[in-house]
Amino acid sequence: MTAESGVKKARAPRAKSAKSAGDSAAAAPDSTSSRQARSKKSDASHRLRIKVRAYEHAILDASVKQIIDTAARYNATVVGPVPLPIDIKKYTVNRAAFIDKDSREQFEMRIHKRMIDILNPEGKVIEALTNIDLPSGVSIDVKMM
Repeated sequence: MTAESGVKKARAPRAKSAKSAGDSAAAAPDSTSSRQARSKKSDASHRLRIKVRAYEHAILDASVKQIIDTAARYNATVVGPVPLPIDIKKYTVNRAAFIDKDSREQFEMRIHKRMIDILNPEGKVIEALTNIDLPSGVSIDVKMM
Protein backbone atom coordinates (compact mmCIF):
# COMPACT_ATOMS: atom_id res chain seq x y z
CA MET A 1 0.00 0.00 0.00
CA THR A 2 2.77 2.40 0.70
CA ALA A 3 4.09 1.96 -2.85
CA GLU A 4 0.65 2.77 -4.27
CA SER A 5 0.25 5.84 -2.08
CA GLY A 6 3.74 6.93 -3.15
CA VAL A 7 2.73 6.58 -6.78
CA LYS A 8 -0.45 8.53 -6.20
CA LYS A 9 1.51 11.34 -4.56
CA ALA A 10 3.94 11.38 -7.44
CA ARG A 11 1.18 11.47 -10.03
CA ALA A 12 -1.00 14.05 -8.31
CA PRO A 13 1.37 17.01 -8.83
CA ARG A 14 1.78 16.08 -12.48
CA ALA A 15 -1.94 16.16 -13.01
CA LYS A 16 -2.16 19.51 -11.22
CA SER A 17 0.72 20.93 -13.22
CA ALA A 18 -0.98 19.85 -16.43
CA LYS A 19 -4.13 21.63 -15.30
CA SER A 20 -2.16 24.69 -14.27
CA ALA A 21 -0.38 24.65 -17.64
CA GLY A 22 -3.80 24.72 -19.30
CA ASP A 23 -4.89 27.46 -16.95
CA SER A 24 -1.76 29.47 -17.66
CA ALA A 25 -2.50 29.30 -21.38
CA ALA A 26 -5.94 30.66 -20.63
CA ALA A 27 -4.41 33.28 -18.34
CA ALA A 28 -1.89 34.46 -20.92
CA PRO A 29 -3.85 37.61 -21.83
CA ASP A 30 -3.93 38.56 -18.15
CA SER A 31 -0.18 38.11 -17.84
CA THR A 32 0.42 40.40 -20.85
CA SER A 33 -1.83 43.03 -19.33
CA SER A 34 0.09 42.75 -16.07
CA ARG A 35 3.34 43.14 -18.04
CA GLN A 36 1.95 46.27 -19.66
CA ALA A 37 0.93 47.59 -16.26
CA ARG A 38 4.43 46.93 -14.94
CA SER A 39 6.01 48.68 -17.90
CA LYS A 40 3.73 51.69 -17.43
CA LYS A 41 4.56 51.72 -13.75
CA SER A 42 8.29 51.57 -14.44
CA ASP A 43 7.97 54.31 -17.07
CA ALA A 44 6.10 56.52 -14.64
CA SER A 45 8.56 56.27 -11.76
CA HIS A 46 12.12 57.42 -12.37
CA ARG A 47 14.74 57.67 -9.73
CA LEU A 48 17.90 59.71 -9.55
CA ARG A 49 20.41 57.86 -7.36
CA ILE A 50 23.26 59.95 -6.00
CA LYS A 51 26.20 58.30 -4.23
CA VAL A 52 28.50 60.69 -2.39
CA ARG A 53 31.95 59.71 -1.07
CA ALA A 54 34.54 61.54 1.00
CA TYR A 55 37.39 60.92 3.43
CA GLU A 56 35.99 63.27 6.10
CA HIS A 57 32.49 62.68 7.38
CA ALA A 58 31.88 66.33 8.34
CA ILE A 59 32.49 67.55 4.79
CA LEU A 60 30.40 64.66 3.47
CA ASP A 61 27.44 65.49 5.71
CA ALA A 62 27.63 69.17 4.76
CA SER A 63 27.61 68.36 1.04
CA VAL A 64 24.71 65.89 1.47
CA LYS A 65 22.75 68.57 3.31
CA GLN A 66 23.44 70.97 0.46
CA ILE A 67 22.19 68.43 -2.10
CA ILE A 68 19.01 67.76 -0.10
CA ASP A 69 18.33 71.48 0.35
CA THR A 70 18.73 72.04 -3.38
CA ALA A 71 16.30 69.20 -4.19
CA ALA A 72 13.81 70.40 -1.54
CA ARG A 73 13.88 73.89 -3.02
CA TYR A 74 12.22 72.46 -6.17
CA ASN A 75 9.74 70.28 -4.21
CA ALA A 76 11.38 66.98 -5.16
CA THR A 77 10.78 63.83 -3.14
CA VAL A 78 14.04 62.90 -1.43
CA VAL A 79 14.79 59.52 0.15
CA GLY A 80 17.85 59.46 2.35
CA PRO A 81 20.61 60.10 3.05
CA VAL A 82 21.30 56.43 3.63
CA PRO A 83 24.70 55.78 5.23
CA LEU A 84 26.57 53.03 3.40
CA PRO A 85 29.34 50.90 4.93
CA ILE A 86 32.68 52.64 5.43
CA ASP A 87 35.53 51.37 3.27
CA ILE A 88 38.67 51.03 5.37
CA LYS A 89 41.96 50.59 3.56
CA LYS A 90 44.80 49.60 5.87
CA TYR A 91 48.49 49.89 5.02
CA THR A 92 51.37 48.44 7.03
CA VAL A 93 54.83 49.98 6.54
CA ASN A 94 58.23 49.10 8.03
CA ARG A 95 59.53 51.87 10.29
CA ALA A 96 63.19 51.15 9.63
CA ALA A 97 64.66 50.70 6.19
CA PHE A 98 66.98 47.78 6.87
CA ILE A 99 67.15 45.76 10.05
CA ASP A 100 64.11 46.20 12.31
CA LYS A 101 61.48 44.02 10.65
CA ASP A 102 59.39 43.84 13.85
CA SER A 103 58.97 47.60 14.09
CA ARG A 104 56.08 48.63 11.83
CA GLU A 105 53.53 51.41 11.45
CA GLN A 106 49.95 50.96 10.38
CA PHE A 107 47.93 53.56 8.50
CA GLU A 108 44.34 53.51 7.39
CA MET A 109 42.12 55.50 5.07
CA ARG A 110 38.41 55.63 5.74
CA ILE A 111 36.04 56.36 2.88
CA HIS A 112 32.62 57.46 4.12
CA LYS A 113 29.65 57.01 1.77
CA ARG A 114 26.05 58.20 1.60
CA MET A 115 23.26 57.41 -0.86
CA ILE A 116 20.40 59.75 -1.78
CA ASP A 117 17.43 58.91 -4.01
CA ILE A 118 15.34 61.59 -5.68
CA LEU A 119 12.02 60.23 -6.93
CA ASN A 120 10.58 61.52 -10.20
CA PRO A 121 13.03 64.40 -10.66
CA GLU A 122 12.05 67.29 -12.89
CA GLY A 123 14.38 69.04 -15.29
CA LYS A 124 14.82 71.97 -12.91
CA VAL A 125 16.03 69.67 -10.13
CA ILE A 126 18.59 67.95 -12.36
CA GLU A 127 19.84 71.28 -13.68
CA ALA A 128 20.17 72.70 -10.16
CA LEU A 129 22.08 69.61 -8.99
CA THR A 130 24.53 69.84 -11.89
CA ASN A 131 25.25 73.49 -11.03
CA ILE A 132 25.83 72.81 -7.32
CA ASP A 133 29.27 73.71 -5.96
CA LEU A 134 30.61 71.12 -3.50
CA PRO A 135 33.88 71.20 -1.54
CA SER A 136 36.96 69.45 -2.85
CA GLY A 137 37.47 65.90 -1.65
CA VAL A 138 33.85 64.93 -2.29
CA SER A 139 33.13 62.64 -5.21
CA ILE A 140 29.66 62.11 -6.64
CA ASP A 141 28.17 59.33 -8.78
CA VAL A 142 24.79 60.08 -10.33
CA LYS A 143 22.64 57.38 -11.96
CA MET A 144 19.19 57.56 -13.50
CA MET A 145 17.23 54.42 -12.67
